Amino acid sequence: MSLNHVRPWRNIYRRQSRKIHVGSVPVGGDAPISVQTMTNTLTTDVKGTLDQVIRAAEAGADIVRVSVPDQDSARALKEIVRESPVPIVADIHFHYKRGIEAAEAGAACLRINPGNIGSEDRVREVIQAARDHGCSIRIGVNAGSLEKHLLDKYGEPTPDAMVESGMDHIKILQDHDFHEFKISVKASDVFMATAAYQQLADLTDAPIHLGITEAGGLMSGTIKSSIGLGNLLWMGIGDTIRVSLSADPVEEVKVGYEILKSLGLRHRGVNIISCPSCARQGFDVIKTVETLEKRLEHIKTPMSLSIIGCVVNGPGEALMTDVGFTGGGAGSGMVYLAGKASHKMSNDQMVDHIVEEVEKRAAQIEDGAVEVMDEDV
Repeated sequence: MSLNHVRPWRNIYRRQSRKIHVGSVPVGGDAPISVQTMTNTLTTDVKGTLDQVIRAAEAGADIVRVSVPDQDSARALKEIVRESPVPIVADIHFHYKRGIEAAEAGAACLRINPGNIGSEDRVREVIQAARDHGCSIRIGVNAGSLEKHLLDKYGEPTPDAMVESGMDHIKILQDHDFHEFKISVKASDVFMATAAYQQLADLTDAPIHLGITEAGGLMSGTIKSSIGLGNLLWMGIGDTIRVSLSADPVEEVKVGYEILKSLGLRHRGVNIISCPSCARQGFDVIKTVETLEKRLEHIKTPMSLSIIGCVVNGPGEALMTDVGFTGGGAGSGMVYLAGKASHKMSNDQMVDHIVEEVEKRAAQIEDGAVEVMDEDV
């Protein structure tokens, strides 16, 4: 039984935006918040880039961005687009012709940076190419590459400068009757980025792409992104997200989903609720959770699993999860199914058994035989 109806405090009002499409993926409006990442291979390495795109897609990426820095990359993009299981965004910097070539190569969206794409005339040519080839556009404002006249005006990168840059380029697209666009105003500073996004959300109905750029490594970048994106999403701002990490793009996708899952905004796979462990634990909680995370990665069905070391909170958490295990004594614990105590299981057989029960429950959910219980699912 879903518990959402008795948890009104979990509801998040979502800012209303226009809906556009990045290939087959809707962004904005009532569409689910999509998760993106970006390849870090040389685009000219078609096989390596496609391998990374496919791994990201298998992890749940809805959209993948690929850098197009030169003509050889634009040529390679055509094959990447043809073989990719998800829409490809072409990342364009410095040379507007790469945007035209990427549109011709079949990119689903062109990401252009107002600070370095060039004059309005050049932007106009990119717009025309996008229109001719059915591309959407992302206006990608970045605090690290603002236009010179805005840096002169504001003295340094500021939220006001970023928003002004974005709104100026929105006007260019609208003046050319082009409305299939989304926008981002990214900074590595969490406060600057969130302030800019809040301002932007009040000034346009365009879909908003969220990100804290250059956030850092896996640990530090995850924390910065969770704070920045989490706060904005909690305020209802954001239609698509990319977590920028100095790490494997697959990790970006995983973190993106964890952020969305933590707010009840989107769910994919098993949401594990586990205790930090203490002297009361009846089994090694930390090792067990680490093992289960790996062994349950193949499950795509949204569902919940509680792994609690003792009976202090275990039974209560298990009431709200599809499958649960609560540590007891004498080398065994209690297995819970659909929120109810079901049977005891020895600790040394527990992991294999839980994997089996989760797989069985996932199949039942997929077949419509049972409903998800709902611990943040």
